[in-house]
Amino acid sequence: MPDDQQIAQTVLNYIMREYADSLQGAAIDANSPLISSGLIDSLSMVSLKVFLDQTYRLRIPDAEASAEAFDTVAGIVKMLRKLGVG
Repeated sequence: MPDDQQIAQTVLNYIMREYADSLQGAAIDANSPLISSGLIDSLSMVSLKVFLDQTYRLRIPDAEASAEAFDTVAGIVKMLRKLGVG
């Protein structure tokens, strides 16, 4: 069962790998703004949602997949916990 730190690291690794061009070498952590800062756009958010669905074998309801929930890795971890991951 993954803990919050493991989930956060999995999500951070995905973001750093998939959005390296957008990040342009910027260091990010669990509290870095992703969407509100423009690092991740709405299309990227959809691919991140698909990654989370597949990685944690769940279906994130559209109502939960808000820009606010996806704005930080910490917010994503909180949302995943609410949906029963871990």
